[in-house]
Amino acid sequence: MNTVAVVDYGMGNLRSVVKALEHEAPAGTRVLLTDSPGVIAAAERVVFPGQGAARDCMAALTARGLDAVLRQAAASRPFLGICMGMQVLVDYSEENGGTPCLGILPGKVRFFGTDLRDAGSGDRLKIPHMGWNQVHQEGAHPLWRDIPQDSRFYFVHSYHLEAGDPALVAATTEYGIRFTSAIAKDNIFAIQCHPEKSAAAGLTLLRNFMRWDGQPQS
Repeated sequence: MNTVAVVDYGMGNLRSVVKALEHEAPAGTRVLLTDSPGVIAAAERVVFPGQGAARDCMAALTARGLDAVLRQAAASRPFLGICMGMQVLVDYSEENGGTPCLGILPGKVRFFGTDLRDAGSGDRLKIPHMGWNQVHQEGAHPLWRDIPQDSRFYFVHSYHLEAGDPALVAATTEYGIRFTSAIAKDNIFAIQCHPEKSAAAGLTLLRNFMRWDGQPQS
């Protein structure tokens, strides 16, 4: 039986992620919410969701011995990062005065700032960026299959990722600036928004992940 490990590091209610994955799972697939390094290491696929602050996330991962197994999983099987689970994949976050992250992919996480303004009207934009916004696909990827260009997804975040390599950028979104809203490399795909809260487009992305073999052009 195929297993999908949903990483639980003790921050946030992840039941909506689990339920959405179960809804999209092929027959014979188990979705396991777990903080066990052994279960994560044995799973065929790994989903790393998250919310909260970068420093708290990294402290919780380290305390549970999950940092090492996440690096291992991200190197070897289909791996999906969601929201904070995207941000801490890179080297460093400005949050909490500066937080070293997992360093799986090159990049930094930056604060949107206190004077972010709409490019058209000049009106000040609220932080956090919260609500529905378009996701512009920057190239073909198996997880974009059957998702129309510029589909709207649901966001909640005050920090945005700057990829250390332009080739990592899988999608961008406009909110005062054009920021990276998804990254991808080999068997890793990560997205800033919450697909489990993003109606048809989000469920399609999760369904694509559950059938993805980890090849960028499969």
